[in-house]
Amino acid sequence: MNRTLSRALKGIALAAVVAAPFAANAESNFQTGAGALNATAKVDFTIIIPKVLFLQVGTGALFANNGAVDMITFDVPAAAVGNGVAVNAAAGSGDLGNGTVTAMVRGNGGNVTLSASNAGPLSNGDGGSIDWSQITTTAAPLNTANVLPAPVLLNGNSAAIPIAPLAGKIVNQDARWTYKYANSAPVDAGTYGGLNIGRVTYTASLP
Repeated sequence: MNRTLSRALKGIALAAVVAAPFAANAESNFQTGAGALNATAKVDFTIIIPKVLFLQVGTGALFANNGAVDMITFDVPAAAVGNGVAVNAAAGSGDLGNGTVTAMVRGNGGNVTLSASNAGPLSNGDGGSIDWSQITTTAAPLNTANVLPAPVLLNGNSAAIPIAPLAGKIVNQDARWTYKYANSAPVDAGTYGGLNIGRVTYTASLP
């Protein structure tokens, strides 16, 4: 055997010795003899849990991606325009109906923040606008006793809401969010929102 081949074989043997403690080898134990015998064998377990963050506002399924975006529609009666009486959303609005949506945050990495943003006041495309502060959000219990608070809607970015873990680093909060139009002042006729700056984007963040 030449020296080059010998050195290569020694290197392979050394690598095998170093790697041996990390190999997932089964254990066996053989016993024999008179009287009581005990043979033992061990198995080591490892469980790897990834960091996860899930946010749902409206239509969705737990830990699944869903591209559906719910439409919340307020149809203000002519005799009630700007009279200060809040207007409920249409019956078919939101995945729970009547302007109510499922809101849910799940995470396992510690503190989460929840915020909302938009591109500016709702527009009617003809110079009229309605501030996002005119749309209120009320949170009520859904499945857990830990009601998820809703960011206050403002033109642009809302203040981020901190959501602390309930135990360890687990965040698990949900709610029924119900939207209403405050209707606090008369505005120009038209259809506001929709394609005219009518979308709010909620963001959950986990460091």
